[in-house]
Amino acid sequence: QVQLEESGGGLVQAGGSLRLSCAASGRTIRTYTMGWFRQSPGKDREFVASISWSGASTNYADSVKGRFTISRDDAKNTVYLQMNSLKPEDTAVYYCNAVIIVGSSYSYWGQGTQVTVSS
Repeated sequence: QVQLEESGGGLVQAGGSLRLSCAASGRTIRTYTMGWFRQSPGKDREFVASISWSGASTNYADSVKGRFTISRDDAKNTVYLQMNSLKPEDTAVYYCNAVIIVGSSYSYWGQGTQVTVSS
């Protein structure tokens, strides 16, 4: 089992930057696809970004392309989300996700970290 803990959220003005971290424990994440999702009040949880187990492939939601960058440091068992040029509509709770398919699909979530962008 993988435990995930997000950190790095906070309050920032529009145009500012934040870097979120997702520290994993319990087992290595080197074979997991890692992702970030977010959820705003009254809305469904939505995909933000993902990175393949090798780090060779990344995907982003259209709303964050060119502004957010996902990366991973398997030596530290940590995944990052660098968020630049933040907008008020980026305000949400951000969740880290780890997925592996070994026969069945196994998915793990963190508790989330709040990001608030003021205008």
